[in-house]
Order: sequence, then structure tokens, then C-alpha cells
Amino acid sequence: MKKNISLFLMLFFTVLTFAQKTVSGKITDDDGVAIPSASVTIEEPGKDAILAYAITNSKGEYKITFTSAESNVDLKVKAFNQKPLTKQINNSDQTLNFKMQSEATEIKEVQLKTKMITARGDTISYDLKAFNSKNDRTLADVMKKIPGIEVNKDGTILYQGNAINKFYVNGKDLMEGGYGTINNSLPKDAVQKVEVLENHQPVKILQDKVPSDQAAINIKLKNSVTMTGRGEVGTGFGDPWLWNVKLTPMFFGQKSQWVVNYKTNNMGEQVENEGNILAFGNGWEGRRINAGQNSWLNVENATTPDLPVKRYLMNNVHYLSANYLVNIDKKKEWELKASANYTNNVVNREGYTQKNYFATPTSGESTVIQNILNNFYTDKAKGELIFTKNAKKGFFKNTTSFSQFWNADRALADRNSTSANTSSRHGEEALESPTSSFQNSLSTIIPWKEKMVNVKSFINYQTDRQTLDVTPASYLEIPGFTPGANAEMVRQNFRLKTFEANHSANVGFSAKGWTFTPEIGFNYKTTALNSTLTNLQAGQYLEYGEKYNNDLSYSIATPYGSLGVNYKSESWMLFANLPVNSNNIKADDPTRNVSKSVNKITFEPNIFLQYSFASFWKASVNGNINNNFGDVNTAYAGFLMQSPNGINVMDPQNPIPQNNSKSTGTRLEYRNPLNNLFFNINYRFSDSKRNLISDPERNNEGFIIGHYREQDNHAISNVYSAEVGKYFPKFKTNASVSYSNNTSRSDAYLNKGAYASENNSQSFGFKLNNTYFSWMSLDYNGSISITKQTNTSFISELNGKSKRNGYNHNLAAFFYPLENHTIGFNWDQVNSSNVNQSYNNAFYDISYQFSWAKKKVDFEIKWMNIANRKVFETYDVNATATTYSRIQLRPSQVMFTVKFNFK
Repeated sequence: MKKNISLFLMLFFTVLTFAQKTVSGKITDDDGVAIPSASVTIEEPGKDAILAYAITNSKGEYKITFTSAESNVDLKVKAFNQKPLTKQINNSDQTLNFKMQSEATEIKEVQLKTKMITARGDTISYDLKAFNSKNDRTLADVMKKIPGIEVNKDGTILYQGNAINKFYVNGKDLMEGGYGTINNSLPKDAVQKVEVLENHQPVKILQDKVPSDQAAINIKLKNSVTMTGRGEVGTGFGDPWLWNVKLTPMFFGQKSQWVVNYKTNNMGEQVENEGNILAFGNGWEGRRINAGQNSWLNVENATTPDLPVKRYLMNNVHYLSANYLVNIDKKKEWELKASANYTNNVVNREGYTQKNYFATPTSGESTVIQNILNNFYTDKAKGELIFTKNAKKGFFKNTTSFSQFWNADRALADRNSTSANTSSRHGEEALESPTSSFQNSLSTIIPWKEKMVNVKSFINYQTDRQTLDVTPASYLEIPGFTPGANAEMVRQNFRLKTFEANHSANVGFSAKGWTFTPEIGFNYKTTALNSTLTNLQAGQYLEYGEKYNNDLSYSIATPYGSLGVNYKSESWMLFANLPVNSNNIKADDPTRNVSKSVNKITFEPNIFLQYSFASFWKASVNGNINNNFGDVNTAYAGFLMQSPNGINVMDPQNPIPQNNSKSTGTRLEYRNPLNNLFFNINYRFSDSKRNLISDPERNNEGFIIGHYREQDNHAISNVYSAEVGKYFPKFKTNASVSYSNNTSRSDAYLNKGAYASENNSQSFGFKLNNTYFSWMSLDYNGSISITKQTNTSFISELNGKSKRNGYNHNLAAFFYPLENHTIGFNWDQVNSSNVNQSYNNAFYDISYQFSWAKKKVDFEIKWMNIANRKVFETYDVNATATTYSRIQLRPSQVMFTVKFNFK
């Protein structure tokens, strides 16, 4: 493996250093006056291909770097009202100044034609009209078709395979990372262009001092003041009666912006995650998190299929949100942002699984069959207030947020096993899980002479209360646990209180492109875990005893000192963080003889280096070392029923986990807006060393008792990936292909038997968008996956190999037989197979839409799941079992919808 990495890095640096040449100079007119915005290109003689390009600045200066094996290249200069100039030059570093001759041009006809993709510096602009089709209505519809940009299933926008760090509209960050609402509801007609801001540093005082490897998206609207939005109202035929309502008015002005969003449906569309934070900015802005529950206790869940959510989600959701931004000073440096959202959702899910467990040293092969019916009830609210000053002479940001959850889950479970003398079991499971969460994040950067002082503070307090009931108690057949002969119900009570505080201060020194930032800080986290396992007998709850209780306090205190090193030039970018941490961890539960501590100093560097060359290329390497000392979830010593199918316990003599992870990676990226070509190649290697290893014990009925043993073990992974995307203007086609290969190896135990588990997964992807024909547009997205699982052990029962193949695609075709009439066809295909079995799942939708062009209103009727497929079948494999799953799907349904823009 080391040889492979060395060879890869050698080739990587060979690419960086091969024949790189730089030509610079100045362009003037006959009178010696500088010519700004002149284009300078380098081409190989006799070839219609641009190697590199540059645009002159306001002083007429240019600098262009290129790579070519030719001895001579052509340099071409073009400027408005100047005679084009071409000169063949040597392939060498040199300085060339040019005087251009004026050339008056008689313009017979003026035709405005916007280029599809243009680049200026670190900004790449996409003309939205070049990529949309007649059926597209929102920004999200078009965004998925832009070369170099991807949109994940969760709504995250990727540029060249990496998540963006900011999403702006007219230069303002209204949504603070939760941009799903705007992306899904902003009408495409309001957008002039989409801008990608490469290497974007969102904190203005740090620009040209602290570089960034992430990109941002800026949506530039046609008007500086825009009142717009999107709405839909639909009703449908099915059981039950169906509805779908979406109302999202929005306003974007020069001093203020706001978005109000209300969405409700029971036809399988997931809208409640639109408020999730998808872009987190950077650490200089403070800390941003998606507040969530610490879900320790769970009912048994029916599995979810690898399908578009609309195929299986039985929901009844109401989601309401509001976001507001206003400048509160005349210079427009200070901003106040306020947001709030509320979700009420009910989800029903039904599934069937058949698990064929492999043999272990203490149990033979067995089969467990389960039918599970779930009801999930979600009630949650969040409010947030943000004050920001982002100026060249200072930065301030304070974020205060509060979240409250009132969630509840239900399950009806039937379990059958092939083990002898075992009858069918039926259980009723109920979970109540309220959570309260409060966070406040403060970051400020103050100029001090030639230096910068940064102070940061983050506070988080969260309380989780969870109660899990299982009826009847006889449903439980967990190894080593006896529910009790007279027990009617078993109840697990659980409470977790978490307080976290992070405080730091640093001073930044800048000189000649370098910035050094020494920092001191203190991180502290304390958690109190309380749990009690009881049973109900004759109306009274009786405890099982001390060994089934927990009263644990767990704290982590980490004072640290670090040095940040940043460098940025025209070609190079470096940032590194070199922290030394003093880790102090303590766990106490006297009743269960838990008294553990660790005091250890660690060095955890994080380094990133990027080189830009030949105008279109970027190459980077990165590496980091990270130490993790576990959390409260590996320190408790009392039995804890986290799920009705298992109970967990930790040996009080086990030490505190000490996990050391090393990771390194490299990336080569090419993006050429002149020929609409984008691609990236990535490699990453990681090695995690741990001192504790999971050793679950499973009986023939699938019930599990989980615990850890002290033993050094490793988890190693190698990931290769590549993606190529190109837009073909002549055919109005955007196409991309991708490949990834992930090999992971880890040590594991099952029923006291040790084995090594190796997993190799490969995936091939292909995407195509075509709008060449005036009467049709086509979107296609397909992927093939191959997964191989190999277990190796000196115990023959744990040895084994298994393989799973998967194929899925989505085809969306729209036909335009007449003006304002659209016929749509959608085909989702999801297949899975192993050596002996194959499961093919096809879904078809058809729609008709009439557009009232004058009013910009669409009337659509859509028939979903035409074949009325009622269940989804799939096959999967992991280290312990093969699983056949059958999941209940949404039936065939017809919806009539009216769609409109607010303005």
C-alpha cells in the first residue's frame, strides 16, 4: 500500500512540475494607454484548443501560466476596437509587452449573445437560460443540469464534488446555510445567472490573508429589488384523500430580504428537512450545528428502501418557516437575521425482513423473520437570532438558537425464528423522547495595528428525556436478561444532560502573503447519564436492581495551544493548523465501580496545500491526525436496553477509549469554462487505531447483548473517485460520468469469535440532460454498484464471502406536442441481486401540464406508480447476515395541481 501511495504522489508532483511556463506583460494602444479587459490566450500551433487564458487588469497587465510539450506556442490578444494580434513565441518563461492598433469596425447588425459559461478570476458565471428546459420552473430544476455542479438527495449543492460553504442571493446570506427553501422555490425566471465563487473566504477581513479551498454559490437576480416566490395547490385521489400545498413568497431588496415558507402534504413528498443547515461557512464565523436529539433509545424500525422518498413515504406533514435579514446601519455592514421553523409530521411505515445469520462459535446458522409496523410522530420548533458585521475593518457574529422536540415513536412487531422450541412473538413498543437544546456562538475579529485579534465562544446546553416501553415483557429474549415471570411490561427510563463550552483567542500576523495565527483555547464538555430499567407488575413499576441502572458523570476538559499558518499567492495556497492538546477525561459512577480517567497530550496537525497552474488546473494534498477519547456512550456500566431487540453493557474495568486516526489525500481538478469541461480525481487513505472493540453476543432469535473488550484494532480504508462532466453546446447536452472505489478493512468480533471484515464497494454513475429538440427534453441519471464482503478468521464458521449487485436509474422525459402543452414520463428502476436471487423494481409516472402563459400558471394532472406496485423487494449483506427485505410502498395515486409564481 505504501508503494501505491508513493507512486501516486510521485505522479501527482510530476504533473505539477512538468513544463510549466509563465508569460506576463502589458497591453497598450498606439498612444501607450493601457487596455483593460483584453483577452490573452495560449494555443498550440495548428490546434484549435486553448491551453490557458488571462484577462488584463485596469493597468493592462496580464500573467498567464501554461503547460505544453511543444517548443513553440501561439499567443493571441483580442480587445474591443483593436486589431487582433497573434505571435508565435518560445515555450519558456518571458515578459512580453504589446501595442495594439486601433481598428474601427462598421457594425451592420448588433446581436446580443451571452456566453453560457464565463470566468473572471475566481468567479465562474453560468447563464441560466443556456441550461434550462421548457418544463423547468425553479432554480433547483436547472441547478442539477449545470456542469461542475451536483445536487445531492438531501439538497446539498456540490461543486467539483465538494460541498459549498455559502449560498448567497444578490451577495447576501439570508438563509445561513439552510438554502434548501430558496433552491427549491425560487422561480428560474427571476434569476439572471449562477456564480461560483472559487476559493471563497466569507470573512472579508481575512480575504487575501487566510485562504479557503471551498467554493460558494451566488444567485444573481435580474433585478436588484425582486418580489417573487412559488406556489402550488394540489388535490388527489387515493386512500386517504390526498393534498399538497406549497406557498413560498420571497423578497430580495438592497437593505432587506425575507422568505416565508409553508408546505403540507400527505402524498409522500419530504419537505420538513428544507431548514437543515447544508453550508457551514468556516470556523472563523463561530460554530454552526444542526441541533438534533441524542437518540439512545429506539423502537424496532421497518427498513427504508433505496428509492426516491416519494415512492414509500406515508406521511402527513406540516412545515412552516420564516427567514428575515435587514441591514441596520447606513454602510450596510451590520445585519440582523431572524429565523423560525416548526414541523408537525406523522409517518407510517410497514416492512418485512428475513435475516439469515451466519454461524458463530457459540451458535449455528439461524433465520429470523420480522414484520414491523411503525408510527413516527414528530413535533419540533426552532428559533434563531444572528447579529453580523462583516467588513474589511472588522468582523462580529453572534448566533443564538433554541430548539425543542416533542417526538414519539410506536412499533408493532411480530418475530419468528427457526431455532427449536420457539414460538411466534408479538410486541408493542412505545417511545417518548422530548429534547430541549440551546446554543450561543460568538466570534469577533478586531484589527489591532497590523495584527488581528479573534475571540470565539460557543455554549451548548441540551437535555434529552427518553422512555421506552415494551409490552408484553415476554417478547424480550435477550441473552442474559430475564424479564420476569409476572412482568406485564418492561420500561427503560433514560435522561441525558449535556453542557459544552468552547472558548479561544488568537492573534494574526500578516506579511508578504503569509499569516501566522497563534491561538490558545479551552474546550469543556460534561455529560450526566441517568437510567433505570423497570417492569410493571400489578400496577407497580419494580426496578431490576443496581446493575440495570446508571448514574454516570463524564467530563472532557481540553486546554490547547495551536499555531495557524496560512499562505496565498497567485498560484499557491497553504493553510495548516498545528494544535497541541492536553486531554483530561474523567468518568464516575461509584455504585457500579466506574472510576476512569485519562490525561494525555496530543499533537493533531491538519495541513492543506493547493497549487493552481495553466489557468484551468488545481492540484492539492492534505493530511491530518486526530485523537478521539470516546464519549459517555462507552463508559456506562449498567445494563441499558437501547432497543427491544438488544441490551448493552460495558465492563467497568474497560479503559476510556483512545482512538487515533490518520488520514491523507490528494486531488487533481480541472475546470475550463472555455470548452465547458470539468473533472476531478481524488484519492484518500485513512487508518484508525482503537483500543476497544465491539463484541456483541447474538442468540438464534436475533436478540443481542452488546459489550466491548479491550484489544487494539484497526479500521483501514482506501477511497478512489473520479468525475468528468462536459456541456456540449451544439447538442444542448450536459453529460457526466463518475466512478468510485472504496475498500475498507476492520477487525471485529461476534459471539466471542474474532474475524477480519473486508468490504469493497464500487459504483459507476452516468448523468445526461438534453434539450436539443424543441419538442422534447430528457434527463437521465443511472448508477451501477458492486459490493463484496469477505470475512476471514481462524474459526471456520466466521469465514465467508458474499456479493451484492445493484442497478438503478431515473429517466424523466418531457414532450411538447403543442405550445404550452407538456406530456411527462418518469421511470424509476431499482434492481438488486446476489448469486442466486434477483429483485427488479420498476415505477412509472405520467403527467400532462397546460401552461397559461399570460398568467404564468400551470395546470398539471399526474398519475404516479401506474403499475400500482405495492411492495419493494431488495437483498443486502453485511458481516453477520444476509437480509431479504420487503417494504410497503405508496399505492397508485392521481394528483391535480395548480402551480404559479407570486409575481
